[in-house]
Amino acid sequence: MMFAAGLAACAVALVMVLVRAMKGPTAFDRLLAVNAIGTTIILGIALHGYVMGRPEFVDISILYAIINFIGTFAVLKLFDTGGLGDQGGRARPDVPPGEDGGA
Repeated sequence: MMFAAGLAACAVALVMVLVRAMKGPTAFDRLLAVNAIGTTIILGIALHGYVMGRPEFVDISILYAIINFIGTFAVLKLFDTGGLGDQGGRARPDVPPGEDGGA
């Protein structure tokens, strides 16, 4: 009974977040919605593992949470700097032409 209630709560939360992802007025709202979708899926995996008596599902959900966390920061860096590496984007310091050693 509690498993069904937990899954129903996850499903309701997932539908609400999907609506926010589609309607979100800014890219950051959509990014937060995608992050919340990942969190809801993590809860569903952990709940399923608990009910089935499979503790390794908790490890899978922790790994998925780490990937979700790193992915969120990567997209935020991409939005902020325009790139993910050391070159390109606004993260590169502005150097006048001729003073950068020919690069």
